[in-house]
Parts: sequence; C-alpha cells; structure tokens
Amino acid sequence: MDIREITPRYYVSPQIAVEDVSILAQLGFSCVICNRPDAEVPTPLQAAAMQQAAAAAGLTFVLNPLTHDSMTEEKLRLQRDTLEAANGKVLAYCASGTRSTVAWILGHAGRLPTDDLFMAAAKGGYQLDALRPQVDYLAQSGANQD
Repeated sequence: MDIREITPRYYVSPQIAVEDVSILAQLGFSCVICNRPDAEVPTPLQAAAMQQAAAAAGLTFVLNPLTHDSMTEEKLRLQRDTLEAANGKVLAYCASGTRSTVAWILGHAGRLPTDDLFMAAAKGGYQLDALRPQVDYLAQSGANQD
C-alpha cells in the first residue's frame, strides 16, 4: 500500500486490495472511503468486496465513486462529512490517490486557508495548483459553508 498523509486524520492511497483492509485496522484507521467506480476495477476489487473486508475488520466503509466529471457538491459534502464524523483516521482511495485528494481540497475550500489545502496535498505528493482558481471561486462563493 502507498498510504499518503494529507492531514493527521485524512490519508489517501491508490487502489487497495481486500487483504490490505485488516492492515488498515491495525494501523488505526476507522474508515475507508472508496472513490473508485466499479467500472474501473476487476470484480475482486469492486466496492462490494471491499465493503465486506472493511466490515470484517471492524471499519466503516463509505462508497463515494468519483470521476473528474462527477465531483458534485453532494459527493464533496459526503467526503467531508465522512471525515468529520469518523472516530479515527480515514483512508480514501482511488486509482492514484489524486481524486481522493482533489475531493478533500474542493470539499474544504473556504473552510481552510487555500494555501494550507495545497501545502497538505503537496506534502502527500500531489501537486494540484491548477485547481487554485476553482478553490478560490468556491471559497469566495461560500459553497462549502453549509
């Protein structure tokens, strides 16, 4: 597994395997967010198998499949609310960790300083400065102030 810290409570990763889930529990994670649509992965890595592994390991599993075209306000809110409600560390995964990081940034635009969002992403290895205009717009519009 290639687990990358974005914040002390939010981590991202490329696709994980079913056998990785019990390791996540041992590492202190309480929740796994799947940001990968089933159409992108073979059956053994699809959400149902991952959800079953998470339940067996005592972890909360949240399905929030994202594509760059489907990062709606509702899905960004689910990502943020899942993190805020979690009792421990959260791992969100997709193909590379990028979508999971983008969802965190966009979902926190206006809630955290913009520079802090991009520094956290960079610390995790994700250079997402091209999103700055969108983050600035969301912050100025108050889109995440629900």
